[in-house]
Amino acid sequence: MTRDGTPWAREIAVVAFAQTEHRRTSDELSEVEMLMPVLHDVLAQTGLRTADIGFTCSGSSDYLAGRAFSFTLALDGVGAWPPISESHVEMDGAWALYEAWTKLLTGDADTALVYAYGKSSPGSVRDVLTRQLDPYYLAPLWPDSVALAALQAQALIDAGEADESALAGIAARNREAAAANPHAQLRGPVPPGDYVVRPLRTGDCPPIGDGAAAVILAAGERARELCARPAWIRGVDHRIEAHAPGVRDLTDAPSARLAAERAGAFERPVDTAELHAPFTAQEVILRKALRLDAGVTVNPSGGALAANPVMATGLIRIGEAAARVHRGDSDRALAHATSGPCLQQNLVAVLEGDPR
Repeated sequence: MTRDGTPWAREIAVVAFAQTEHRRTSDELSEVEMLMPVLHDVLAQTGLRTADIGFTCSGSSDYLAGRAFSFTLALDGVGAWPPISESHVEMDGAWALYEAWTKLLTGDADTALVYAYGKSSPGSVRDVLTRQLDPYYLAPLWPDSVALAALQAQALIDAGEADESALAGIAARNREAAAANPHAQLRGPVPPGDYVVRPLRTGDCPPIGDGAAAVILAAGERARELCARPAWIRGVDHRIEAHAPGVRDLTDAPSARLAAERAGAFERPVDTAELHAPFTAQEVILRKALRLDAGVTVNPSGGALAANPVMATGLIRIGEAAARVHRGDSDRALAHATSGPCLQQNLVAVLEGDPR
């Protein structure tokens, strides 16, 4: 629905989803070699060829690769000749999906391929992510991503909304759910471990690893031709907190709440939620902001605590939610993606299947 309550001019759906088996390191593979099997898989699910795709959009980060315009190399795997309609965002692939969804709404294309990838293993991702911070005041202090997440977790504990044992329970539940996910990097029981930055222990933090994911979007009857039960995108919205963590209430995520409201998440209950919560404390905050009660199945895939390929994790949340709709395990699902420190940017998508 649009913001005034009228239906979108076109119905857009996720019709296919594929991802790598996420690994701690993939030194033997280039980004293109890591991505190629995923692209072949997602196209094979629909019977489409690259030439049948109306628009292609990708998400990745040159900072992870350590070279400018690294995303152009990945186009070798897509096949950019003859020339294709293509775009790229220096963000998680969830934002690439947002752009592709908008493109299809305009009627300029009927199908879109969205992919994202990231290799965190070559360097220190904790240090790389400091480049997201204010370059004048914060970045020179080098507060890494775990240290900032620890500040957020401590604020939550100080507010009486969680404690360390509750956070450990969140980690255990996610990784136990991942036992049934063949793509997850961490599965089954994972010990809390030592403190990384107090109060966060190893188990409260996401694994470092490499991976890629891709989805195909299609409009209207084309979606029904390509998929037995399309996951219709009923709404997508993206909102941003203030850039400086010091001027926000780290125990809340009003931008996530607003994005969910604008995406239509509160109009009817959802049965499933895939949350991009790399740290255990962030799941507590997101559950509250997104009004997820005990009746909602949260992160049945294991979430970002089971596999966290930076720049693809948010797209995977949308893909996992869509896959549950495809299989009939969910009728109405919420997918969330984040970027930046302490849930700074939040994107929410609502997906539904046709009535059974």
